[in-house]
Amino acid sequence: MSSYKPPYTITSKMLSLSTAIGEELTRIEYNKKEIITPQLRRKNRIKTLAGTLEIEGNFMGEDRITAILDGKPVLGTMLEVAEVRGAIEAYKSIEKYKPYNLEDLLKAHKILMDEILTTAGKLRGVNVQVGTHIAPPYGVVSNLMQNLFEWLENSDEHPLIKSCVFHYEFEFIHPFSDGNGRIGRLWQSVILYHWREVFSAIPTESIVRDYQQQYYKALEDSTTNADSTIFVEFMLDVILKTVKKQIVKSNQKSNQKSNQKIMALIKKNNTITIRELCEKTKLSESGVKKVIKKLKDDGLLVRVGGLKGGYWEIVDEI
Repeated sequence: MSSYKPPYTITSKMLSLSTAIGEELTRIEYNKKEIITPQLRRKNRIKTLAGTLEIEGNFMGEDRITAILDGKPVLGTMLEVAEVRGAIEAYKSIEKYKPYNLEDLLKAHKILMDEILTTAGKLRGVNVQVGTHIAPPYGVVSNLMQNLFEWLENSDEHPLIKSCVFHYEFEFIHPFSDGNGRIGRLWQSVILYHWREVFSAIPTESIVRDYQQQYYKALEDSTTNADSTIFVEFMLDVILKTVKKQIVKSNQKSNQKSNQKIMALIKKNNTITIRELCEKTKLSESGVKKVIKKLKDDGLLVRVGGLKGGYWEIVDEI
């Protein structure tokens, strides 16, 4: 067994971010059936694909990616379309890849880059430089990758932190002649999915795209420091933002459903009471009153008369 350990320092920021992410994920998992629908999975997968491709300069976008998924013709260069097709196929197997298996990562690269590279699925046989970063010589890449996977499998570190450290180390090694960014982000998602399945429907890559300059700076700063701490903190912050955004969207969806239910009940019976609304919607009294207030504030609902003897009027029907 390798004794290799990537250089990084566990910080209080890492620990607090990891705790916050875990808490938010528990909230999502508690309402999983409502939040993680097949439609949302598909929508978020498309966001993931668009995000990871845009970071690499492919701006086909969500609409054209959707069209390609549906087998429709789209405008774009042969390379752009090939990159989209490869990404679609590579992400299809995200639940099947084994996170600690180097061979599976090579398979993922083969799928991703098959239409683009003659060396798809093979570790690079040339030396490379990315910006100012000179990657390790090609002759040591195989050993470095084996050491990294052994560390990933055997380390007792929190999976969130491990996934971020792996992501940085992978980009530092730069094991392929092309496609490293896409595979690095994909494999972090694989690691996270095998920790908590809900990650299959959380589009972390799209948030990374939104913070693209900070992403590259965190990579560069960590390389300058010969320590991935800065990058790990950055990625944990991105993951927390992604998860929180998912919670906000689900809350908005839930609120919209409550609004629709209450409006439908009032439409059927304009003298319905708050208590009756609570019974029929299974919401608390404060919950119903909150929805009623929002509907009033939005100008959709008016109370005519007092609580006794009064009635509701739906504004668009007045």
